[in-house]
Amino acid sequence: MAIIKCPECGQQISDKAPVCPHCGVEIAGKITRCTQCGEVYFSNLNYCPNCHHATYVAKQAVASDETKQKQEHNPTSQQTSPSTTTSPIPSVSKTTEINDRQMEQKPKKRKTIVYIVALCIALLISGIVFYCSNNAKVKKENEAYAFALKSDDIQVLQTYLDNNLDAPEDHRASIMARLNDLKKQDADWINALMSDSRTALEYYLVKNPDSEHAVEAKHKIDSIDWAEASNENSIEAMQLYLARHANGEHVDEANAALKDIKAKTVQREDKELVTASLRRFFLSVNVRDEEKLESSVTPIMVNFLGKKGASKADVVTFMNKIYKEDITNMNWYLDNDCQISKKEIGDEQYEYTVDVAAIQKIERTDASKETEARYRIKATINPDGLISAMTMTKILE
Repeated sequence: MAIIKCPECGQQISDKAPVCPHCGVEIAGKITRCTQCGEVYFSNLNYCPNCHHATYVAKQAVASDETKQKQEHNPTSQQTSPSTTTSPIPSVSKTTEINDRQMEQKPKKRKTIVYIVALCIALLISGIVFYCSNNAKVKKENEAYAFALKSDDIQVLQTYLDNNLDAPEDHRASIMARLNDLKKQDADWINALMSDSRTALEYYLVKNPDSEHAVEAKHKIDSIDWAEASNENSIEAMQLYLARHANGEHVDEANAALKDIKAKTVQREDKELVTASLRRFFLSVNVRDEEKLESSVTPIMVNFLGKKGASKADVVTFMNKIYKEDITNMNWYLDNDCQISKKEIGDEQYEYTVDVAAIQKIERTDASKETEARYRIKATINPDGLISAMTMTKILE
């Protein structure tokens, strides 16, 4: 029996002990001694943990020692079995060489496995990176495509095509079609703009209602129509502009101009009002109708035949005065060629001044007396069509 160190805990124990009394690890039949350095270690290890000598040789040596010891203690066993043969034990040097090769091959195999695992991991990481990168690229291209498809800017569409050469074919085709359409619209716009024609601009809007130039085209049409209305400077021209551009850029100017023109321009309805007022006055004189005569003038006239502040009674007195005793009939005729002017005295309230020639034809019993006379009549008529002033100048021939 020999004292050894437990390979597990390092405490001194007997090499015949079944287990280590200190740590409980099995000892008997489980240990071996290195033939090179004498280290005791577990027999299941391939080589000595101290000097790394192969365990196989050690096992063979130990087995040989044990066989010799048994033969020394049991000599009869050799006599009883003389025919027993033992297989030759390989030489220590040859066994060592074999084990050294095995030890060299094992690290190589381990290195190969490590390389393969590392390569697989690298490929996996590369695949993940490529997948993420490709997804990001596809997402970016889709966003650029959606933005370009909604844009009316030629530069935006061209930038998409330049920056996305490997985009899906359908994406590039739709963007190119959109780009060509915008280029054609742009050419049409330039032609319409250069023409400076209302018709050309309206035609452009009909063809391209959603064009980026639609607002500019409408502005241009508005400007053209206003320029024409301003040059003509008539009621009809201003009314036409307002009809075409109810919310136009020059609506306020057009309304102001229209009001000013109306204040200065005698319209057909103005002439009709003035003519009707004078005819009512002189027809009343023709038939000597005092009531109608009074209804044709204002209650107080500014001036009537030189009398300021004349009343309706003064007008009736005038009528009775011109009917001499020998006059049996009288008729006044107004010339169609009358000159009318107007001025605004209130909000769209106008006062008219008229200058017209009139002929007085008289029927009388005394044929030697005057039967016809010519007068220049000037009158002022208020917005209600009543005469507020009148002068009559006889034209001597």
